[in-house]
Amino acid sequence: MCYNMAQILAAGLDGLTGFAVTEAFTVLASSCLVFLVIRSFRTRVPKGLKPPPGPRALPFIGNVLDLKNPHLSLTAMGRRYGDVFQVQIGSRTVVVLSGIHTLRQALVKQADDFAGRPDLPSFRYISDGNSLAFGNDYSDVWRARRKLAQSALRTFSADECKNSTHSCVLEEHTCKEAQQLVEVLLERAEGFDPVRYIVISVANVICAMCFGKRYSHDDQKLLEVVNLTDEFGKVAGAGNLSDFIPVLRFIPNPTMAAFLEANKKFMSFLKSIVNEHYQTFDKDNIRDITDSLIEHCQDKKMDENANIQVSDEKIINIVNDLFGAGFDTITTGLSWAVMYLVLYPDLQKRLQDEIDEKIGKDRSPRLSDRSRLPYTDAFILETFRYSSFLPFTIPHCTTKDTALNGYFIPKNTCVFVNQWQVNHDEKLWTDPFTFNPDRFLNADGASINKMESEKVLLFGMGKRRCIGESIGRIEVFLFFTTLVQQLHFDNIPGQEIDTTPIYGLTMKHKKCEFRAVSRFASKSSK
Repeated sequence: MCYNMAQILAAGLDGLTGFAVTEAFTVLASSCLVFLVIRSFRTRVPKGLKPPPGPRALPFIGNVLDLKNPHLSLTAMGRRYGDVFQVQIGSRTVVVLSGIHTLRQALVKQADDFAGRPDLPSFRYISDGNSLAFGNDYSDVWRARRKLAQSALRTFSADECKNSTHSCVLEEHTCKEAQQLVEVLLERAEGFDPVRYIVISVANVICAMCFGKRYSHDDQKLLEVVNLTDEFGKVAGAGNLSDFIPVLRFIPNPTMAAFLEANKKFMSFLKSIVNEHYQTFDKDNIRDITDSLIEHCQDKKMDENANIQVSDEKIINIVNDLFGAGFDTITTGLSWAVMYLVLYPDLQKRLQDEIDEKIGKDRSPRLSDRSRLPYTDAFILETFRYSSFLPFTIPHCTTKDTALNGYFIPKNTCVFVNQWQVNHDEKLWTDPFTFNPDRFLNADGASINKMESEKVLLFGMGKRRCIGESIGRIEVFLFFTTLVQQLHFDNIPGQEIDTTPIYGLTMKHKKCEFRAVSRFASKSSK
């Protein structure tokens, strides 16, 4: 995640109208003086190393005005300054990393050095500062909680279903919701906004996994939760300039107010569900992930290495992390994939032919079909690469003084990881700005080139890799394959599709509507 600082700066400075002009300029002048004093006390660089290069910064605001489209502007700066450079955002120095070899060196080979999170004030409000994803804790407690969350996810996304033809609970829920989504889209012959309906289906999967229940597409409670998470994404993606310019915290900030309200309402929603689970908990009938976490706490299980117990209060925070990990990313990826089906009808036909040949029309796709559908898999990979809808990871932070590519990076330095640059690097990809799934196929066209697929960055890497990656990949495959098998997607005549992304925590495409028609003359038995 990165920040569209130019837009936020404009909004923040508009807020100064509430101050007297003299007071405003006094505050600004004082801040500039403090900024210059701080800049004068630079960290001493060890012999043999040098500080990262970067553009000259303005007093008080730093390089904010250069970051109108962060994924593009920071990629352009990387071409000039290299894979390790620094920018100034307000009073905070931010090191930007790009280039796949540099990222692997930092996040995998020097993983502990770059595994922190910056202590941004807005992050402290997410899960009361105890979020696995956003929290700045990197300790034995954090590792124990992450291990517990991974174990709960694995139980419901890997273990075999009882009395079911599906391979796991996740597959069962996803296949049911994918079929329901097909039926909902067919009812809207005049056209539909793909995001509007995909988001409900995806939310239902994670609700079933975490809470043991699903909702109808018109359920007001679920729609409210969806709207809250959408608001969170907009605010978190836009960022909050007061995180970087402390004086702005004294100015009324509608963006921050909306952010706090969204967090408050969503945590209240989760608390009510977790409390219901405590009241109906039965250790002999573990219904979902929340039950699994409660069981852990009630049995007072300890992490075998750290000997740390996870408290009941942390249950809600872990559920919050798991819900977020399995929600917005999947929705955004699927909506881009549907858009590309419409934009490239020849590729849509090729996908349908592959699915017809390998699966047919008499049963729904399963996860076990994945190895038999190389072009479908390649199309999904190219959707991830080409859209790069997660252009940056959530910011990292150095946990100690370290060095990378000959540059000295002090402890507690905020670090941006530029995934968009890697996914469009001309040194890695032939024609990176062309949508071409074939780039991921081996010469025989019958399998995925593993080396090429591993170059795509979407879920991060290393110690802070997205905890929901496994369920995300499974859900995208099952939803997408079911949609392509049963539906044909078309553009609405006269509508121009604008693929310019809307910048945010995840980059979404602009609102548009498509049409879907059944590929089957009569409905097959599923």
